[in-house]
Amino acid sequence: MFKGASEQGTKALGDAAESRALAWLQARGLTLLERNYRVARGPHARGGEVDLILRDGDGTLVFVEVRSRRSRGFGGAAASIGASKRARIVYAAQHYLLRWRVLPPCRFDVVCIDDGRVEWLQAAFDAA
Repeated sequence: MFKGASEQGTKALGDAAESRALAWLQARGLTLLERNYRVARGPHARGGEVDLILRDGDGTLVFVEVRSRRSRGFGGAAASIGASKRARIVYAAQHYLLRWRVLPPCRFDVVCIDDGRVEWLQAAFDAA
C-alpha cells in the first residue's frame, strides 16, 4: 500500500530518532537484542511494539520506547506516551518474554528527543 509523503517523512524521522537513541544507549553500555519487536494481534487492536530491547550491564532487560518531537510544546515527547501506548508496549514485552525460561529483571525506559536533546527516563513506567 502506498504511503503518503508526510507519512513517509514521519517514518524516516522516527527511524532516525531510534538510531540516535540506540547509539546513545550503546555508548552507555547497553547491548541491543531486538529492534522494532512487533506483535500483530492481541487485546489491543493495533497489537504492540517495542522500539528497542536491550540488556543493561547488570543483566536487566530494558524495553525502550523512543519518542521525538521538534519542540517541547504540548508537554514534549514524554507527554505523548499515554495509557494505551504503554499497554501496547507492555503487551509486546510480555510476548517477547515468553521465549525466556528464566525471567530476568526487566524495566521500561523512555528515550525522549526534544529539540535535538536526548533525555533517558529509566524505569519510566511499569507493567501494572
